Amino acid sequence: MEKTKPLAKSRIETRQLATMAMLVALAYVVTVVTRFPLMSAAPFLKYDPKDVVLLIGAYLYGPMAGAAMSVVTCFIEMITVSEAGVYGFIMNVVASWAFILPAAFLYHRRRTMGGAITGLALGVAAMAAVMVLWNYIITPLYQGWPREQVAGMLATVFLPFNLVKGVLNAALTLVLYQPVTNALRRSHLLPPLPDGSVRRSYHMGALLLGLFLLVSSVLVVLVLTGTI
Repeated sequence: MEKTKPLAKSRIETRQLATMAMLVALAYVVTVVTRFPLMSAAPFLKYDPKDVVLLIGAYLYGPMAGAAMSVVTCFIEMITVSEAGVYGFIMNVVASWAFILPAAFLYHRRRTMGGAITGLALGVAAMAAVMVLWNYIITPLYQGWPREQVAGMLATVFLPFNLVKGVLNAALTLVLYQPVTNALRRSHLLPPLPDGSVRRSYHMGALLLGLFLLVSSVLVVLVLTGTI
Protein backbone atom coordinates (compact mmCIF):
# COMPACT_ATOMS: atom_id res chain seq x y z
CA MET A 1 0.00 0.00 0.00
CA GLU A 2 2.87 2.38 0.76
CA LYS A 3 4.21 1.97 -2.77
CA THR A 4 0.80 2.49 -4.39
CA LYS A 5 0.43 6.16 -3.40
CA PRO A 6 3.77 7.34 -4.85
CA LEU A 7 3.03 5.38 -8.03
CA ALA A 8 -0.42 6.97 -8.36
CA LYS A 9 1.08 10.39 -7.70
CA SER A 10 3.75 9.76 -10.34
CA ARG A 11 1.08 8.82 -12.88
CA ILE A 12 -0.86 12.00 -12.15
CA GLU A 13 2.28 14.13 -12.53
CA THR A 14 3.19 12.38 -15.78
CA ARG A 15 -0.31 12.92 -17.13
CA GLN A 16 -0.19 16.59 -16.13
CA LEU A 17 3.17 17.11 -17.83
CA ALA A 18 1.90 15.36 -20.96
CA THR A 19 -1.20 17.58 -21.04
CA MET A 20 0.86 20.73 -20.49
CA ALA A 21 3.24 19.71 -23.29
CA MET A 22 0.27 19.11 -25.59
CA LEU A 23 -1.18 22.53 -24.74
CA VAL A 24 2.18 24.19 -25.46
CA ALA A 25 2.30 22.42 -28.83
CA LEU A 26 -1.27 23.50 -29.57
CA ALA A 27 -0.51 27.10 -28.56
CA TYR A 28 2.48 27.12 -30.91
CA VAL A 29 0.47 25.66 -33.80
CA VAL A 30 -2.31 28.25 -33.49
CA THR A 31 0.37 30.96 -33.34
CA VAL A 32 1.87 29.83 -36.62
CA VAL A 33 -1.41 29.12 -38.40
CA THR A 34 -3.67 31.98 -37.31
CA ARG A 35 -1.50 35.05 -36.69
CA PHE A 36 -2.67 38.11 -38.58
CA PRO A 37 -2.54 41.93 -38.23
CA LEU A 38 -5.49 43.48 -36.41
CA MET A 39 -4.95 47.05 -37.57
CA SER A 40 -4.08 48.32 -41.04
CA ALA A 41 -2.32 51.26 -39.35
CA ALA A 42 0.09 48.89 -37.57
CA PRO A 43 0.60 45.67 -39.58
CA PHE A 44 3.59 44.73 -37.39
CA LEU A 45 1.16 44.12 -34.49
CA LYS A 46 -0.21 40.64 -35.12
CA TYR A 47 -2.87 38.72 -33.25
CA ASP A 48 -2.80 35.04 -32.46
CA PRO A 49 -4.94 33.10 -29.97
CA LYS A 50 -2.16 31.24 -28.14
CA ASP A 51 -3.08 32.93 -24.84
CA VAL A 52 -6.48 31.22 -25.00
CA VAL A 53 -4.80 27.81 -24.95
CA LEU A 54 -2.33 28.89 -22.27
CA LEU A 55 -5.08 30.31 -20.07
CA ILE A 56 -7.02 27.06 -20.27
CA GLY A 57 -3.84 25.35 -19.04
CA ALA A 58 -3.56 27.90 -16.22
CA TYR A 59 -7.19 27.29 -15.26
CA LEU A 60 -6.50 23.56 -15.09
CA TYR A 61 -3.10 23.52 -13.35
CA GLY A 62 -2.66 26.93 -11.76
CA PRO A 63 -1.12 30.31 -12.60
CA MET A 64 2.49 29.17 -12.27
CA ALA A 65 1.91 26.34 -14.72
CA GLY A 66 0.37 28.87 -17.11
CA ALA A 67 3.37 31.17 -16.68
CA ALA A 68 5.80 28.33 -17.43
CA MET A 69 3.87 27.23 -20.52
CA SER A 70 3.89 30.84 -21.75
CA VAL A 71 7.68 31.08 -21.51
CA VAL A 72 8.17 27.79 -23.37
CA THR A 73 5.69 28.69 -26.11
CA CYS A 74 7.12 32.18 -26.61
CA PHE A 75 10.68 30.81 -26.71
CA ILE A 76 9.78 28.28 -29.41
CA GLU A 77 8.05 31.09 -31.31
CA MET A 78 11.18 33.26 -31.02
CA ILE A 79 13.52 30.66 -32.50
CA THR A 80 11.17 29.62 -35.31
CA VAL A 81 8.75 32.21 -36.69
CA SER A 82 9.27 35.49 -34.83
CA GLU A 83 10.95 38.37 -36.63
CA ALA A 84 11.50 40.44 -33.47
CA GLY A 85 14.08 38.23 -31.75
CA VAL A 86 14.69 38.63 -28.03
CA TYR A 87 12.65 41.83 -27.87
CA GLY A 88 9.66 40.02 -29.34
CA PHE A 89 10.14 37.19 -26.86
CA ILE A 90 10.11 39.62 -23.93
CA MET A 91 7.01 41.40 -25.21
CA ASN A 92 5.21 38.11 -25.85
CA VAL A 93 5.94 36.79 -22.37
CA VAL A 94 4.93 40.05 -20.68
CA ALA A 95 1.67 40.24 -22.67
CA SER A 96 0.80 36.59 -21.94
CA TRP A 97 1.57 36.90 -18.23
CA ALA A 98 -0.39 40.15 -17.94
CA PHE A 99 -3.47 38.45 -19.40
CA ILE A 100 -3.14 34.93 -17.97
CA LEU A 101 -1.93 35.48 -14.39
CA PRO A 102 -4.68 37.83 -13.10
CA ALA A 103 -7.40 35.68 -14.69
CA ALA A 104 -5.96 32.42 -13.37
CA PHE A 105 -5.19 33.73 -9.86
CA LEU A 106 -8.73 35.05 -9.45
CA TYR A 107 -10.32 31.90 -10.87
CA HIS A 108 -8.34 29.66 -8.52
CA ARG A 109 -9.56 31.74 -5.58
CA ARG A 110 -13.17 31.83 -6.82
CA ARG A 111 -13.96 28.74 -8.87
CA THR A 112 -17.28 30.04 -10.12
CA MET A 113 -18.49 31.38 -13.45
CA GLY A 114 -18.55 34.84 -11.91
CA GLY A 115 -14.94 34.40 -10.82
CA ALA A 116 -13.93 33.29 -14.31
CA ILE A 117 -15.64 36.26 -16.00
CA THR A 118 -14.26 38.75 -13.48
CA GLY A 119 -10.79 37.25 -13.91
CA LEU A 120 -11.01 37.55 -17.68
CA ALA A 121 -12.06 41.20 -17.41
CA LEU A 122 -9.15 41.84 -15.05
CA GLY A 123 -6.77 40.08 -17.45
CA VAL A 124 -7.93 42.21 -20.40
CA ALA A 125 -7.50 45.43 -18.40
CA ALA A 126 -4.12 44.37 -17.01
CA MET A 127 -2.73 43.41 -20.42
CA ALA A 128 -3.91 46.67 -22.02
CA ALA A 129 -2.36 48.78 -19.23
CA VAL A 130 0.89 46.81 -18.94
CA MET A 131 1.51 46.71 -22.68
CA VAL A 132 1.15 50.48 -23.01
CA LEU A 133 4.10 50.81 -20.63
CA TRP A 134 6.16 48.04 -22.22
CA ASN A 135 5.54 49.25 -25.75
CA TYR A 136 6.79 52.66 -24.69
CA ILE A 137 9.94 51.07 -23.27
CA ILE A 138 10.72 48.28 -25.75
CA THR A 139 9.24 49.23 -29.14
CA PRO A 140 11.77 52.01 -29.89
CA LEU A 141 14.58 49.51 -29.30
CA TYR A 142 13.59 46.90 -31.88
CA GLN A 143 11.71 49.11 -34.36
CA GLY A 144 14.36 51.84 -34.33
CA TRP A 145 11.74 54.55 -33.95
CA PRO A 146 12.11 57.72 -31.88
CA ARG A 147 10.48 57.34 -28.48
CA GLU A 148 8.35 60.42 -29.19
CA GLN A 149 6.84 58.64 -32.21
CA VAL A 150 6.01 55.58 -30.11
CA ALA A 151 4.52 57.79 -27.38
CA GLY A 152 2.17 59.26 -29.96
CA MET A 153 0.99 55.76 -30.89
CA LEU A 154 0.22 54.55 -27.37
CA ALA A 155 -3.38 55.76 -27.21
CA THR A 156 -4.22 55.38 -30.90
CA VAL A 157 -2.48 52.09 -31.82
CA PHE A 158 -1.09 50.04 -28.92
CA LEU A 159 -3.97 50.50 -26.47
CA PRO A 160 -6.74 49.67 -29.00
CA PHE A 161 -4.75 46.69 -30.29
CA ASN A 162 -4.31 45.17 -26.83
CA LEU A 163 -7.91 45.85 -25.82
CA VAL A 164 -9.25 44.12 -28.94
CA LYS A 165 -6.75 41.28 -28.53
CA GLY A 166 -7.72 40.83 -24.89
CA VAL A 167 -11.46 40.81 -25.57
CA LEU A 168 -10.99 38.31 -28.41
CA ASN A 169 -8.99 36.05 -26.10
CA ALA A 170 -11.57 36.36 -23.33
CA ALA A 171 -14.42 35.55 -25.72
CA LEU A 172 -12.64 32.51 -27.15
CA THR A 173 -11.81 31.28 -23.64
CA LEU A 174 -15.46 31.46 -22.62
CA VAL A 175 -16.54 29.58 -25.74
CA LEU A 176 -13.79 26.94 -25.84
CA TYR A 177 -12.96 26.14 -22.20
CA GLN A 178 -15.68 23.56 -21.64
CA PRO A 179 -15.31 21.74 -25.00
CA VAL A 180 -11.52 21.55 -24.55
CA THR A 181 -11.72 20.20 -20.99
CA ASN A 182 -14.38 17.70 -22.05
CA ALA A 183 -12.10 16.49 -24.86
CA LEU A 184 -9.19 16.13 -22.43
CA ARG A 185 -11.35 14.09 -20.06
CA ARG A 186 -12.52 11.82 -22.85
CA SER A 187 -8.85 11.30 -23.74
CA HIS A 188 -8.09 10.51 -20.07
CA LEU A 189 -5.61 13.38 -19.91
CA LEU A 190 -7.78 14.91 -17.20
CA PRO A 191 -9.41 12.94 -14.39
CA PRO A 192 -13.18 12.49 -14.56
CA LEU A 193 -15.51 14.73 -12.61
CA PRO A 194 -16.32 13.70 -8.99
CA ASP A 195 -19.48 11.93 -10.10
CA GLY A 196 -17.46 9.89 -12.58
CA SER A 197 -18.80 11.67 -15.65
CA VAL A 198 -16.82 13.27 -18.44
CA ARG A 199 -19.14 16.01 -19.53
CA ARG A 200 -20.78 18.82 -17.65
CA SER A 201 -23.59 20.97 -19.00
CA TYR A 202 -22.22 24.22 -20.36
CA HIS A 203 -23.10 27.40 -18.53
CA MET A 204 -25.40 29.03 -21.08
CA GLY A 205 -24.72 32.54 -19.78
CA ALA A 206 -20.98 32.12 -20.33
CA LEU A 207 -21.53 30.72 -23.82
CA LEU A 208 -23.83 33.58 -24.82
CA LEU A 209 -21.47 36.19 -23.37
CA GLY A 210 -18.53 34.60 -25.15
CA LEU A 211 -20.35 34.51 -28.48
CA PHE A 212 -21.49 38.12 -28.09
CA LEU A 213 -17.95 39.31 -27.31
CA LEU A 214 -16.55 37.21 -30.14
CA VAL A 215 -18.94 38.61 -32.75
CA SER A 216 -18.43 42.17 -31.46
CA SER A 217 -14.64 41.77 -31.53
CA VAL A 218 -14.66 40.36 -35.06
CA LEU A 219 -16.71 43.35 -36.23
CA VAL A 220 -14.22 45.73 -34.59
CA VAL A 221 -11.32 43.88 -36.27
CA LEU A 222 -13.03 44.19 -39.65
CA VAL A 223 -13.37 47.94 -39.08
CA LEU A 224 -9.76 48.33 -37.92
CA THR A 225 -8.42 46.41 -40.92
CA GLY A 226 -10.54 48.46 -43.31
CA THR A 227 -12.55 45.45 -44.47
CA ILE A 228 -15.86 47.12 -43.68
